[in-house]
Amino acid sequence: MAEHEQVHEHVRVAVVGSGFGGLGAAVRLRREGITDFVVLERSDSVGGTWRDNSYPGCACDVPSHLYSFSFAPNPEWPRTFSGQRHIRAYLEHVADTFGLRPHLRFGSEVKRMVWNAERLRWEIETASGSLTADVVVSATGPLSDPSVPDIPGLDTFPGKVFHSARWDHDHDLTGKRVAVIGTGASAIQIVPAIQPKVGRLTLFQRTPAWVLPRMDRAISGAERALHRALPVTTKLRRGLLWGIRELQVQAFTKHPGEMGFVEQIAKRNMAAAVKDPALRAKLTPDYRIGCKRILLSSEYYPALARPNVDVVASGLSEVRGTTLVAADGTEAEADVIVFGTGFHVTDLPIAERVVGAEGRTLAETWKGGMEALRGASAAGFPNWMTIIGPNTGLGNSSMILMIESQLNYMADYLRQLRVLGGRAALDARPAAVRNWNHRVQERMKRTVWNTGGCTSWYLDANGRNTTIWPGTTAEFRRATRRVDLAEYEVLRPAAAEPATADADADAEVGA
Repeated sequence: MAEHEQVHEHVRVAVVGSGFGGLGAAVRLRREGITDFVVLERSDSVGGTWRDNSYPGCACDVPSHLYSFSFAPNPEWPRTFSGQRHIRAYLEHVADTFGLRPHLRFGSEVKRMVWNAERLRWEIETASGSLTADVVVSATGPLSDPSVPDIPGLDTFPGKVFHSARWDHDHDLTGKRVAVIGTGASAIQIVPAIQPKVGRLTLFQRTPAWVLPRMDRAISGAERALHRALPVTTKLRRGLLWGIRELQVQAFTKHPGEMGFVEQIAKRNMAAAVKDPALRAKLTPDYRIGCKRILLSSEYYPALARPNVDVVASGLSEVRGTTLVAADGTEAEADVIVFGTGFHVTDLPIAERVVGAEGRTLAETWKGGMEALRGASAAGFPNWMTIIGPNTGLGNSSMILMIESQLNYMADYLRQLRVLGGRAALDARPAAVRNWNHRVQERMKRTVWNTGGCTSWYLDANGRNTTIWPGTTAEFRRATRRVDLAEYEVLRPAAAEPATADADADAEVGA
């Protein structure tokens, strides 16, 4: 028997990742009556980015009742903006409530997946073994693989070095000289959380961020009791939060000039805590608010004004032993370096492991920039879908809304395969992918993300915005409600297959 004909475990659907996207896909599969699936997870528990990011102060900047599945409301959120511990517990609860545990395969990092054009299935190699699948749903997410810049001399640093997403909880920072590199969403939470205990904190800021007050508070027992007794109140709360953010979208996408009022709020937030004019000048951005991710914190600026904190308004360029040198020549001594430098968002590592119909990896296909039909399907990669794919990110609302829209698309994709009958695969037509991407990029030209005068992680190496959706979540939901078969090529086996055990089983799982 040829190697590619060997009998492996076969499933109808293989889901990669067990964060919000992966668990949401698993729930939706069960609701569609599909139980022949596995969720491949590289770690030993569910949670995705909310498992990996456990740094001090880690919390969500989207309100709790909006940052949860519509089909799994949680009346017990303790705060209006929940912390990492509670979000991770929520995802564990989802896994239990919807009976997902039997489908979870921990310690199963995907090493490589290759499309078998003869048998119309994916051959998947994982850290725990091999399997095949008719359909792959990639839900690894863009915030899963930390990005650490290549700093000359970093390997000579004698102290501790780690990324915010790989926090070393065994290393005590008390009294230490700590350098935090970066001023993104993680850094502005880490700085106020560790500032009281460290001896000296030096923040290396390449670009200042716009920071608005974080209107966080404890949710009262009476509110939680009301949500338990009357579930409709949870839906109303969620709907109100959603509606407010939908109304904000036009300012981001069509009328960036209207953001000036919000800039004034951010400046007042800074002025209230930072009295030193020189420090305020360092912290004031020179680009339109919204161009980079707007950050929420009521503790960040007060922490920067403390006497044991220094702000270096320049990126880290070199390490000489314990001496850190900024691009402007400023030097600082450190015992610990914490990188808050984000993730591989526009160059997803999973793309290097996916080999499509033409023998090319997804990374090679996306060399000129990521693009996928309706944020889900890449041309040349049949029966492969991604959750939180290209141009599905948001600048002002909850990604759970986008995930659920993509789950609608996934469900209809599988329905279409069932209707087609027999062994079949759908491959996005290159023209359809190009047309979709062209429309997205045309709309992107007017947005604050492209016109605001900044360089952000929304942009890829070619300066193209391949991450953000230039519209409302309602528009995206309408665009992903149904699969249009005219946008896909229907593939069938070239010849009859030998009667093998797993081939016979395929007839059952396709039903």
